[in-house]
Amino acid sequence: MKLTKTFKAFFESEKSGGLLLLLVTIVSMLLANSSFQTEYIAFWGTEIGNHSITHWINDGLMAIFFLLIGLELEREMYQGELSSIKNAALPIFGAFGGMIVPAGIFLLLNFGTITQNGAGIPMATDIAFAIGILSLLGNRVPTSLKVFLTALAVIDDLGAIMVIAIFYTDTIAYLNLLIAFAIMGGLFILNRRKVHSLIPYLIGGAAMWYFMLNSGVHATITGVLLAFVIPFGDGGKKTSSYRLQHFLHYPVAFFILPLFAIANTCIAINSDWHEGLNHPNTIGIMLGLVVGKPLGIWLFSFLAVSLGIGTLPRDLKWSTILGAGMLGGIGFTMSIFITLLAFKNDGEEVITYSKIAILVASFIAGTIGFLWLKFNLKPAKAKKQSKKV
Repeated sequence: MKLTKTFKAFFESEKSGGLLLLLVTIVSMLLANSSFQTEYIAFWGTEIGNHSITHWINDGLMAIFFLLIGLELEREMYQGELSSIKNAALPIFGAFGGMIVPAGIFLLLNFGTITQNGAGIPMATDIAFAIGILSLLGNRVPTSLKVFLTALAVIDDLGAIMVIAIFYTDTIAYLNLLIAFAIMGGLFILNRRKVHSLIPYLIGGAAMWYFMLNSGVHATITGVLLAFVIPFGDGGKKTSSYRLQHFLHYPVAFFILPLFAIANTCIAINSDWHEGLNHPNTIGIMLGLVVGKPLGIWLFSFLAVSLGIGTLPRDLKWSTILGAGMLGGIGFTMSIFITLLAFKNDGEEVITYSKIAILVASFIAGTIGFLWLKFNLKPAKAKKQSKKV
């Protein structure tokens, strides 16, 4: 299986970005628990235009991240892994299982409690971290596994976006929402009239974001909606979609996501931090990510192949699908993002303990996934030698 240049660029930026995310997360947590603790945490709470710096990052810059996700999803649907129903079925079913099983485990422990709103937290996969860990295995990783994990994570994020739009919207200002969709309709008309300049789409997207922000629906949804009205054409290098996607790869991987990680992991950890991990909420998050993710991804992928809907690539085994599912348990960015929405009215303590649970679970999932795949995947040289024998 050959990788397209666009996919390679996406994979390479996410791979390096994942390693950078790990570094900045460690630095942020060290600073938050150093002698600079008070000043460091206060800095991210500094208000600019009635919103904190963290709020601007989460509601503003992350919309650009979702725009990139939308553009990648669109490309996968037209030209990539998702363009064929047979090929798309495996990651689609896997992603669906990777959302419903973790959410089910969480709700088993939290249904009817004040924390049941956190069911969306263990449903998400962090693309950058998951691919970053996978890249550490080097030439052991078959192309099909890279494509499967990337497609799975992109679909997973789309699912998380839908969960945010449906379940984490409190009150809706319908006039603002109507204006946002009217602007989107205008951009769609420009698309159909073959207007390829990115300027009107970006200006319209900024206006959409403003009205979406004031509608009650989370403003980051604008990024995905905007992606699907930007002209895709034949997907070539000169198209608007390609140019924007190519331009956004590095700013998102090396600026926006690391900034999000730094701002949202400045957690002051007390000596009794582990006591918060005994709560049904934190147990649900950890079990959902560490157990629910690989279980759901493997079971639903197996179901797709058993029913004849999807096919398992020749260079993959069910053990490697399970390993990919383990890496899918690295929630981090999206899980923290959903935590902020789910518990915004429940106090800082619930959010802090949830973040710690996400970090612990993501570390466990990443470590187990890495070791499992290292044990189950042979280096490329070893494969060649075994063929000669």
